Amino acid sequence: MKRQDIKRRPLADTVLASLEPEAKEYREGYGVDRIYFVVNPTGRKRWEWRYKKPGTGKWSWLGLGSYPDVSAKGARSKALEFSDMLDRGIDPATPKAQAFTAPLFRDVAERWYGKKIRDGRAEKTLKGIRIALDNDIIPAIGSTPVDQVKRRQCADLQRSIEDRGAHNTAQKVRSWLGQIFGMAIANEWCENNPASNLVDIAEKAPAENQYPHLVENELPEFLRALRTTPCKPLALTAAWMVLRTASRPGMVRFAEWSEIDFGAKLWSVPGKKMKMARDHLVPLPDQVIADLLELQRHSGRSRYLFPSEGPKSYVMSDATINKVFAQAGYKRRMTGHGSRHTCKTILSEHGWPDAWSEMQLAHKKVGLRAVYDKAEYLQQRAAMMQWYADYLQALEEGITPRGRAKFAARVPKA
Repeated sequence: MKRQDIKRRPLADTVLASLEPEAKEYREGYGVDRIYFVVNPTGRKRWEWRYKKPGTGKWSWLGLGSYPDVSAKGARSKALEFSDMLDRGIDPATPKAQAFTAPLFRDVAERWYGKKIRDGRAEKTLKGIRIALDNDIIPAIGSTPVDQVKRRQCADLQRSIEDRGAHNTAQKVRSWLGQIFGMAIANEWCENNPASNLVDIAEKAPAENQYPHLVENELPEFLRALRTTPCKPLALTAAWMVLRTASRPGMVRFAEWSEIDFGAKLWSVPGKKMKMARDHLVPLPDQVIADLLELQRHSGRSRYLFPSEGPKSYVMSDATINKVFAQAGYKRRMTGHGSRHTCKTILSEHGWPDAWSEMQLAHKKVGLRAVYDKAEYLQQRAAMMQWYADYLQALEEGITPRGRAKFAARVPKA
């Protein structure tokens, strides 16, 4: 935007980011604390502070840093610091006064977190980071300048998380600390990462228990029990959709009608809803399409397929799908996430290529495959998941092992 279009002060972040350069460098008052925002003809932006020099009383300018490296909040913090020096009779422009002061760890952490938001990380990931920052990381080392954080502090932080049995959180915090200190090193706020090598003293995490799930010979009884379970239509349809698509329960709960293409039998999930923050396409078997057409009678006017009946959330509770399985008599034996284990196992046992099933499960590609393999196998997955839905139906209807051979014969070559 042009500076003559500025309507109010202090200048908003959107104004700071969009101010256009002119033929000559210009200053715009930020609106408080004698802070000015400078834009030069190349488009580079910086902060300056106007003050009276001690002794002479002459007005002078002092730089507060470049934008966006220094935010409006950071510029105000520096201006207040320099103002305090003036009150003590110190000219903040003198070399001694300009001795480097590193930002507090919490300020670097918040800047790193802001970058995660701008990078489009999944909402669930951001929530986990926020909880760890607020409950563990910032209380432990947030008030320490980033260049003064000691290895002992980082080790104590890790140990405090492990002591409550949260080994998975401790592992994530190690990674996040490394990234935060990496940002600080890149910005020349510190020279070393005191959180490096924490893995060498980390406690070994206990063996993880897999999500409760069923194997093939347990499915017929389960599927018949599920069919006769007296649950509400929304909850039961969500449970069947999780089973037949091997999608994460959270994906299903937050599914929107605008994402469903009935003609193409396709569900387009935007990256912001995905664990890996990557757009994902889910082919929908005929059985799911039929369920969704029926579901429109109940929730078709809502934004979401499975809206909440209460005021606390837009969609059904994250416990609803597991409650459906519990009502079918499979509490702690089958879960929404466990259905992904079941699907993966059956597809593998019947010869479906791992690349197809891994893409269906929206698992992250690793190594060189992540760099070079951009295939989504949409057509192949559509055939695979229709086979899977048909196979579940056959199991429910009591097809004998000999009768199942017709399904195995349909597996295409990879």
